[in-house]
Amino acid sequence: MDLIKETMSWFQTALQLKGSVAIKVLPRALICSLFGLLVSLLYYWKLPLPWHNLGSVTTNVVFTLVLGLLLVFRTNTAYDRFWEGRKAWGTLVINIRNLARQIHTAVVAESEIDKTEKNQILRRIVGFAIATKLHLRRESLSAELESFVTAGELERLKEVKTPPLEILRWLGDYLQKQGKKGSLNDYQLTAMNQLIDKLVEGFTSCERILNTPIPLAYVIYIKRLLLIYFLFLPFQLVSNSEWLTAFLVFLISFGLFGIEEIGNEIQEPFGYDANDLPLDQICETIKTNIEDIIAVTENNSSENLV
Repeated sequence: MDLIKETMSWFQTALQLKGSVAIKVLPRALICSLFGLLVSLLYYWKLPLPWHNLGSVTTNVVFTLVLGLLLVFRTNTAYDRFWEGRKAWGTLVINIRNLARQIHTAVVAESEIDKTEKNQILRRIVGFAIATKLHLRRESLSAELESFVTAGELERLKEVKTPPLEILRWLGDYLQKQGKKGSLNDYQLTAMNQLIDKLVEGFTSCERILNTPIPLAYVIYIKRLLLIYFLFLPFQLVSNSEWLTAFLVFLISFGLFGIEEIGNEIQEPFGYDANDLPLDQICETIKTNIEDIIAVTENNSSENLV
């Protein structure tokens, strides 16, 4: 039974459209297939074209090797960007949790005002994650932030060019204030500031991925080589395949265009596509973690009052 379920799951995954690049690749593959059909018609009408000479481009070892290497380079480069983005967000989550834990543990809220300020600063940490997500998606600040910053702070964030860094500045100011009050010793203050530095580093890594596109020369050259390849491929196939040429060209082009499109899909991993990083889910996890810490803080305060 498990083997049947595993087999059915394999076929279901192989045939699903969500998360695949099939829809984007299909029009290009169909165009190549129609050209293959045209070549079949020309061959059927016995037009005097140098069929084998034209098709020899696709069997040239140097040409196919260069095309294959470029496709591999394209895919590996895109995946490196995707994985580096995931590692950067993993680092952000780790440091956010550590910073929230240290603020919860080290900063003692002696009054109701202190407790409110402490909880607000913890919510600002969630606001940093959400502001980072919106910044990487090149979106304006939305109502999603309203629960984690005050109305005045939200207006201030809309005025600055890099809202996540502004929130980190607020966190740093809060820590300095607690240090001057004596709520934090020098060691604790230094440790928390180092965590803020790591948050800046993680955010900057994401910005670097976002603002560093794949060199245009590589993108253009791969597309040109693919175009040349599929321009001459039907002439190589038609003498043996005849009316099957269009179908074979469709299969081959669908595969190669798909490899290229996967690179396009994952090279900027911060969007909404199925193959992008689940930033909404990551931010929701951070929100849940911080809310749990705030709930513990409030419960401890209630117990102390009793």
